[in-house]
Amino acid sequence: MDSELRRAVVVTLGELGRSDDWRDRADAGHSLAGFAEMPEAVEPLLGLVLDSRDTFVTRRTAEGLLRRNDRAGLAIVASALAVANDNHADWIHTAVVDVFSFFSEDLHEALRLCEEMSGGTDDRVVRGARRLHESLAEIDPALRPS
Repeated sequence: MDSELRRAVVVTLGELGRSDDWRDRADAGHSLAGFAEMPEAVEPLLGLVLDSRDTFVTRRTAEGLLRRNDRAGLAIVASALAVANDNHADWIHTAVVDVFSFFSEDLHEALRLCEEMSGGTDDRVVRGARRLHESLAEIDPALRPS
């Protein structure tokens, strides 16, 4: 893995995420989600999940982070959800439903991770993880193991 090259990609996507064009910001958020484990990506991702100009950017970025179904992606979504206004929270919830309505195994893993994060030390992530857990708990997935 080339750390310097990965950092350069995060910087470039962060710059694209500051574009005036909502399509650029949505693409940046979705792509930047692939680098959520990198500390340099956290702030730009939070900014895109809480995009003040277009909620499509919110939905697309949140969806990319949630599809990772790991602590890094869920923690960023939880952190954003903790401070999101009602409009942003609705679009984050839409992304949650879109991502976790199919496979019960993915849903159970996300619930487990949210439970773990709910016991953490970062108050913002803890609040958001509890809120995210509530959204996840309402989902009845379409596919379960046989």
